[in-house]
Amino acid sequence: MRDLAYLKLLAREYPTIKAASSEIINLMAISGLPKGTEYFFSDLHGEHEAFIHLLKSSSGIIREKIKETFGHIIPEEEQVELANLVYYPDRMLNKIITSDKDIDDWKRITIYRLVQICKEVSSKYTRSKVRKKMPPEFSYIIDELLHVDYNDDNKKVYYSEIIRSIIDIDMADKFIIALCELIQNLTIDNLHIIGDIFDRGPRADLIMNALMQFHDVDIQWGNHDISWMGAATGNLACICNVLRIAISYNSFDVLEDGYGINLRPLSMFAAHVYRDDPCERFVPKILDQNIYDAVDPGLAAKMHKAIAVIQFKVEGQIIKRHPGYLMDDRILLEAVDYKKGTVSIQGKEYPLLDTKFPTIDPRHPLKLTAEEEELLNTLALSFKHSDLLHKHIKFIYSHGGMYKCYNGNLLYHGCIPMKQDGTFDDMIFNGEPCSGKDLMDHIDQRIQNAYFLPEGTKEKEDAKDFMWYLWCGAKSPVFGKDKMTTFEHYFIEDKSLQKENLNPYYKFCEQEEYCNKIIEEFHLSMNGAHIINGHVPVKIKDGEKPVKANGKLFIIDGGLSKAYQSKTGIAGYTLIYNSRHLALAEHKPFNPETESTPRVYIVEKMKNRVMVGDTDLGKELACRISDLKELVAAYRDGIIKEKIV
Repeated sequence: MRDLAYLKLLAREYPTIKAASSEIINLMAISGLPKGTEYFFSDLHGEHEAFIHLLKSSSGIIREKIKETFGHIIPEEEQVELANLVYYPDRMLNKIITSDKDIDDWKRITIYRLVQICKEVSSKYTRSKVRKKMPPEFSYIIDELLHVDYNDDNKKVYYSEIIRSIIDIDMADKFIIALCELIQNLTIDNLHIIGDIFDRGPRADLIMNALMQFHDVDIQWGNHDISWMGAATGNLACICNVLRIAISYNSFDVLEDGYGINLRPLSMFAAHVYRDDPCERFVPKILDQNIYDAVDPGLAAKMHKAIAVIQFKVEGQIIKRHPGYLMDDRILLEAVDYKKGTVSIQGKEYPLLDTKFPTIDPRHPLKLTAEEEELLNTLALSFKHSDLLHKHIKFIYSHGGMYKCYNGNLLYHGCIPMKQDGTFDDMIFNGEPCSGKDLMDHIDQRIQNAYFLPEGTKEKEDAKDFMWYLWCGAKSPVFGKDKMTTFEHYFIEDKSLQKENLNPYYKFCEQEEYCNKIIEEFHLSMNGAHIINGHVPVKIKDGEKPVKANGKLFIIDGGLSKAYQSKTGIAGYTLIYNSRHLALAEHKPFNPETESTPRVYIVEKMKNRVMVGDTDLGKELACRISDLKELVAAYRDGIIKEKIV
């Protein structure tokens, strides 16, 4: 008999043999259902409109369900209209109301069609699970409509009367919206975000709002997420980095309107210090227009240069505090000859493209001016007191990690650092080398320490600095390159110095044997396991493929960010894993004015249909069933008394 105290606790929830037995039957039935559909996204990079559209459309799967259900009945134009209604019910209803359609007839037909789609997407779930996802005010009606017996003439009349009544009492619009949202909710069972929610795109905060509303989501941290998490801990280099990237992509709305970061002190400082400097190397990329906080490009360039110079200073200070980072060669402000206007890199001098540094003392190039220190303190306070930012960061912590093993697959954003000989590279923690899974676990803990340890402790301060190292350090699993060449991009014309060499992982991971080695390191079964990876965009237009290593590895960063689409040729991927197959949805660049359903193609069929009992959830249910069987045995043996009322 298992722990009696535990069984007594379980008995509070199931106080009789009948209650425990009913739950056993329920859980066994659930185990026999097909597994839910998992969706994998990577490198969202603030593209809120595109990502939210993919969520609402289930990356084209809802469109496919409509085609399967009605393709032989209704024309293509009406299928597209129905799909757009499911994605954006409020918007489409407003269009219909102003059209010349017979509104009541359209609503009756539309409700019927939505119910059919709802039946299709809910077929793999229990009635109980579907009811829990229904809006309470319509749950009874929707449940009735989903389970009409069309062979029963009386039920057909009942069905028609329900729909007629909904229209007659002017509840059709709300009911249609409820059905559309239920369809969206049922199509995606689990949502996996393989890193990089932030930067480049306009509104990462709106993506975070959407993720926090989703019923089952996990996040594998990317280097851009780590940078924002580091900024939230108060790390000054990360704060500068977050601001620099946002300004460089003209993303003022996410800072000021989204997170309430007050940029006025920075704009005033930059306008004064760089008033006679056009800052031509720092003109921002205008991929998106700001709606709430338009900033003149000339002033934005000055702000960009101001925060970049401050960032190079505080980064140099971190490197000096941590000689173990082995990054002394990245303190390039100390390698500049300010009289000659050159910088020495690897023993060779290069002319600087910009030589105006009014805030740098050549004798102490890493020293902040009094004005820069005051500015940094003000900016740090703004990050510290942003309630929404910390709400989002806490969610990223509570739902995230360096990696995740789920249903036999290994998920991580960047890489598992490797050496040139194909062995796992290591880092030293507390005097002990860590590599592979141990390295990822130790890094995960240090990231937790950076945010949650009490302020002022050395362990916390070291962990905060380590957040910056993870952004750009050579052994960082989320960065995966030998160096970050930000300084070279700004100031040196020689393109060869701007090259960032990928970790050897990216060479070895294309070979099945090394993917198997990684899978084994994380204690997963070789049979059917995959690595699902982001970070490095797949350049389809250059012939690259997202599926590598004989199907063991999926790299699903295809360029959802507009900044990458000219290089990749597409707009990212969704990996979709249902009970029958793995499929890739290849996104088109998002345009709200056109129909942009992704191209979905199957990349691997399951040998046998995957049931809930075959999944991680199934293992949990099996343990629960075992516990309940022991509880029933304890009742029958009289060890625990039933509570009969």
